[in-house]
Amino acid sequence: MTVAAEAQRALLLAAMQRLAAGERAALGEIYRHTSAKLFGVCLRILQDEADAEDALQEVYVSLWRSAARFDESRASPIAWLAALARNRAIDRLRRRGRLSSGAPLEAAAEVADPAPLADAVAEAGDDRARIFDCLEALEERQGSAIRQAFFDGASYPELAERGAVPLGTMKSWIRRGLGKLKECLER
Repeated sequence: MTVAAEAQRALLLAAMQRLAAGERAALGEIYRHTSAKLFGVCLRILQDEADAEDALQEVYVSLWRSAARFDESRASPIAWLAALARNRAIDRLRRRGRLSSGAPLEAAAEVADPAPLADAVAEAGDDRARIFDCLEALEERQGSAIRQAFFDGASYPELAERGAVPLGTMKSWIRRGLGKLKECLER
């Protein structure tokens, strides 16, 4: 597990512990970090957005009531929450009589999640941190021009006008800055 994934798990675990102690703000934090994934679990099983949203709400209400039952020695926070979501979604299917007798319940365990895997998210976070570290190492004018061009969408002529420099000079700053950025990232 990567450092970022470990940090994410620790953050979620701490929020679960605070929620178990009755801290309301912890529920919001858990929601922000898990709602997309849990909605995907519910949607995959229920095949209906409205039902999935209702099931997701039930998951967080249930979590509020039963956070103290979470046992970190048995499962990670996200695995426990995903099991809660899966079970809520299946319960909704049963209540509506829509659970196909031909489909085994185990099929619901293989839920496709369009979100990237945790290690991919962690790697992306590491890459992003490296990019920003390398941008900080550039000369101020190069770093500023690159940030404005790539993060703000400014064109070369706009940057030249803002910087009160000729267009060719701005292009040179960015080209040299990108070269230095590439070298830094390849180290």
